[in-house]
Amino acid sequence: MSEKKSTSEEQEDITDQFGNKSRSQSVREHELNKETSNSLNEVFDYLERKNSNLVYGTHPQKNKLQSTSSFGTKSKRNDEQRQKLQFFETSTRNLSSQSKTEISLSKSESMTDKIQEYQDFIKSLSHETRKISSQLPEENQQGPDLESDNFMVNLEAKGLQEFPKDILKIKYVKYLYLDKNQIKTFQVADSGDLLGLEILSLKENGLSSLPPEIQLLHNLRILNVSHNQISHIPKEISHLGNIRQLFFNNNYIENFPSDLESLGNLEILNLARNKLRHIPETLPSLKNLSVLNLEYNQLTIFPKALCFLPKLISLNLTGNLISSLPKEIRELKNLEIFLMDHNKLSFLAVEIFRLLKMKELRLSDNKLEVISHNIENFRELRILTLDKNLLKYISEKISHCVMLECLSLDGNKLTELPKNIHKLKNLRKLHVNGNYMLRITEDISHLNNIYSLEFSGNLITDVPIEIKNCRKITRVKLSYNKIIYFPVGLCALDSLYYLSFNGNYISEIPIDISFSKQLLHLEFNENKLHIFSEYLCSLINLKYLDLGKNHIEKIPPSISNMVSLHVLILCCNKFENFPRELCTLENLQVLDLSENQIQKIPLEICNLKGIKKLNLSSNQFMYFPVELCRLHSLEELNISQINGKKLTGLPEELPKMTQLKDLDISNNAIRELPRNIGELRSLVNLNACNNQISHLPPSFLSLHDLQQLNLSENNLTALPSGIHSLVSLKEINFDDNPLLRPPMEICNGKQLYTIVLYLQRADERDEKILEKIFKIVANNITETSFTFLCQKLNLKNSEIVMPTQSKVSLSERVQQAFDIWKMESNNLLLTPVALRDQLIRALTMIGAHEVMDKIMALKLFTCTVKF
Repeated sequence: MSEKKSTSEEQEDITDQFGNKSRSQSVREHELNKETSNSLNEVFDYLERKNSNLVYGTHPQKNKLQSTSSFGTKSKRNDEQRQKLQFFETSTRNLSSQSKTEISLSKSESMTDKIQEYQDFIKSLSHETRKISSQLPEENQQGPDLESDNFMVNLEAKGLQEFPKDILKIKYVKYLYLDKNQIKTFQVADSGDLLGLEILSLKENGLSSLPPEIQLLHNLRILNVSHNQISHIPKEISHLGNIRQLFFNNNYIENFPSDLESLGNLEILNLARNKLRHIPETLPSLKNLSVLNLEYNQLTIFPKALCFLPKLISLNLTGNLISSLPKEIRELKNLEIFLMDHNKLSFLAVEIFRLLKMKELRLSDNKLEVISHNIENFRELRILTLDKNLLKYISEKISHCVMLECLSLDGNKLTELPKNIHKLKNLRKLHVNGNYMLRITEDISHLNNIYSLEFSGNLITDVPIEIKNCRKITRVKLSYNKIIYFPVGLCALDSLYYLSFNGNYISEIPIDISFSKQLLHLEFNENKLHIFSEYLCSLINLKYLDLGKNHIEKIPPSISNMVSLHVLILCCNKFENFPRELCTLENLQVLDLSENQIQKIPLEICNLKGIKKLNLSSNQFMYFPVELCRLHSLEELNISQINGKKLTGLPEELPKMTQLKDLDISNNAIRELPRNIGELRSLVNLNACNNQISHLPPSFLSLHDLQQLNLSENNLTALPSGIHSLVSLKEINFDDNPLLRPPMEICNGKQLYTIVLYLQRADERDEKILEKIFKIVANNITETSFTFLCQKLNLKNSEIVMPTQSKVSLSERVQQAFDIWKMESNNLLLTPVALRDQLIRALTMIGAHEVMDKIMALKLFTCTVKF
């Protein structure tokens, strides 16, 4: 259901807490992390030593200010932090986006923890820099007199349109960050201003190229121009002899620069998400390259040149079109991280299994049918992902990968796991979703360190009781299997907080579940439950409960014990009345009762003081439940009735829901919106499609926060001229309405600007036509008809209506009368078209046929003029 999706972000900390375990769990896993990460730490230490020496090496003139200033201690701390900065950039910044999203198992698990630490460090470093700058004397803040060699200028997201030429005249600027601006050209007047720069970051700008002057940055060690519009790398880059890190990812580069072979000190090269089709043979000249990212390019062949990079540690080729690996891959003796997801591999060259330092191997979304028994050579392997392949079995030799922590086999054709899987004593994450597994082996009880177990989308009928011995399990997914009885062995796991059993055949909840008081997230959607079990009410810490698509008819009073419950899904059950028992859940934030048979809402619903999202769609309400208007905390309300009884109107009390941001009243029979709907000041999204709405009330134009508006499939014939006042509107839909003003061909493009422009011109046209009608009436009406017309238009000014002794003519008095009438009508927000129609009706009633003939002639003429 939509509400279930909408709550995923809110419950993220509940449903994905590998990195946010309880304190006690963290203590238990600390020693394991320490043991399983020693080998990878050697790589990290190597990178740290290399970069702290190369990028932040001692400078002859360094730290004069530090030795004499009052903030020398802070500067020393900044030096240490900058060494950390280089370390983190070296070891994390080039990893694939997929690696970053994987659960952090240890330091070998895609280094996610280090990425977060790096991001936190950047923030702290920026804060310290600002703090130091604020303590400097004013003359030092101006720049040239400051003698520190370690000063950073951060102008991120400052709206800069061009490169700040004067900033580099400040001698102490070594690290310049200009990210997230609108800089399209990189030109500096005086090339001498560039010579001291060591780090230059221009990511997320509008750069289309780099200038030849880039070659003058002889001290540059890190250059980041990712997320721009660069189509080629200039040959002048080859003159940057001190460069260590180059980031050209997310650009439009088609040709790999062949002049980079002179960059002998380059350690990190990121060319991900470009349009590269081949790699030059000169690449092995980059003898110190340790991290290379080429993900999501257009490579069809694994470049053999990559195999001769002697110090390569991490290679990312995810998202290319490579179908095989060359035998020369055996030369990558130091390779530890190899990412080849989303390619076209149908087999693996046996030589890959000679890379004995391999720690992370990702081969998801390929066409692999078998994994060689030589996988036993990977004694250092920590992470192995083989999702979305064609594997029918896994070799028992995998048990020799004794350091393996993460094994993911989702979306294959496996019917069983290796019999000796239990020998993987360090395994912590085992995912086998979407296969043809018939059973879970009892030997799983020997996986003492497992904490994430997923077997959803298989053919499993039961879970062995021995699973209770996996004491560290925190997360279990067994959805969409053929399980009939709830596995009571899970109730003995005192660390289990996430449990998913959707799409099974469970009809009864055992009493044992009441002992799982640590549970935070529980899913039983689409099972065979007929009652809301009293035993569930013992789960006082539960925050998320999904019992949708069952056969439940009532709620036990003891649900009031579930004081921590934030999300409750009860859609597609058998409720005929709104359960009053739910009104005791004061901490409930999300409630889904869609697809039931509910007719009324009790007054007690106002006790749900924390409710934010409520789904009551497809029920059997006789009228809109006005009781809902007392939910002052409600932000999202869905009362769409695609499968329910149609509502015909909305109450005037609707604006009492002052926090309402999202309102879905689609698929009803509503004829009009409340005239005070404009008081819903917080409304952001209104979906009123498939109703019978014929007009929008004037107050509708007061919804200044409205961003999405769907009024398709209604009876609208005209849009209000003031629709331009909906300044936040981004998405509109007026399809399938009998619109005349503007016509549907104007609205089909769903562009508010086009609609507003048409309405403005139409208003000008209608105003002119109205003035012409006024003149026709003034020049052709008789005194008697004018008197009757004033009565019909409620004009009672005797000086205008009654003839006087003055020389004011009848036509002038008629024009004065129309001016007064128009002014009074403007106060009622009547459009020129409405005034015209009202005047024509009045003339028809008084029998002014001659005047009417002339007006009709004018109307026929204006209709022939194309607009």
